[in-house]
Amino acid sequence: MSDWFVHESSWIDDGVSIGAGTKIWFFCHVQRGSSLGEGCILGQNVNVDRDVHIGNRVKIQNNVSVYKGVRVLDDAFLGPSCVFTNVINPRAHVERKTEFKETVVGRGATVGANATIVCGNRLGDYCMVGAGAVVTSEVPDYALVIGVPARQVGWVCACGERLDGGIEPAEPMCGACGERYLLRAGRLERANQE
Repeated sequence: MSDWFVHESSWIDDGVSIGAGTKIWFFCHVQRGSSLGEGCILGQNVNVDRDVHIGNRVKIQNNVSVYKGVRVLDDAFLGPSCVFTNVINPRAHVERKTEFKETVVGRGATVGANATIVCGNRLGDYCMVGAGAVVTSEVPDYALVIGVPARQVGWVCACGERLDGGIEPAEPMCGACGERYLLRAGRLERANQE
């Protein structure tokens, strides 16, 4: 008996590693060579491509395809129907499998519903990509980005709450959990980070 759950409608290829406590729901496909960490949840109709690494406690909502070249770190959240790409200039008649660009979804990052992440970019730790945004460049740690193309409009706490003060807050602090931050050279970091 395994210590993870796969719904009978889903398909797991040979050579897949699945961590303890992971749940894979209806109509999913996890392809060979991929790994899912502990405590992950894959909603309905999720496709995990070949050789994709997904960290621990990652939640992937319905209708998401995580393509080869995408790496998802611990505690990330991928909202319903968000989209990843892995080639910059695809053509049906031109083979580009050797040109996949790496995309990294940072620890604790959130990608909103129907957002599109263009390949070759890093989503920073604990950043938040708003629903429907189109990410065409790197997103800094803790940044809140929205729109098409995505632009930064503020910062978010690791707990997910928006910080007061816009892009250049004087003393960044979370009103919900009390976490304090420092803004240095346009980058946000936890004040108690060692």
